[in-house]
Amino acid sequence: MVIKELIKADKEKGLDFGNYELAEKSKKADFEFKGDVYKVKTYKDITKLERNDMFVYESVPGTTVHEFKADATEISFKVEGNVAAQATLELESDKEYNVFIDGAYAGIMKTNLGGKISLSLDLEEGKTVEVMIKKQ
Repeated sequence: MVIKELIKADKEKGLDFGNYELAEKSKKADFEFKGDVYKVKTYKDITKLERNDMFVYESVPGTTVHEFKADATEISFKVEGNVAAQATLELESDKEYNVFIDGAYAGIMKTNLGGKISLSLDLEEGKTVEVMIKKQ
């Protein structure tokens, strides 16, 4: 289910953000959650999340993300869209991470010097895909 308000939070479940159904770019800035300030930009072609003016997540084309949680060792979220998407996340640079997609082990990915990894996600309307990334 897309997020009509572009971003919302639940202290237990995490952040929900993005709306891949929008035809035109929309953004919401200055959203405070757990001491951080978030900004989301989203529409059918791209969804991007920043925390404290730093890159966190981007998908091409746009997606909707549910229950996004991140700490020093793990990122987890559920993502939905209407077509396959490429998601890029910023983590710690030059580190290895175990990646799980829908509970299946997808292998070890190493971040580049910028700390980014990219995932190819097979998405279809009305279905979420669970992603978990754990630092080794």
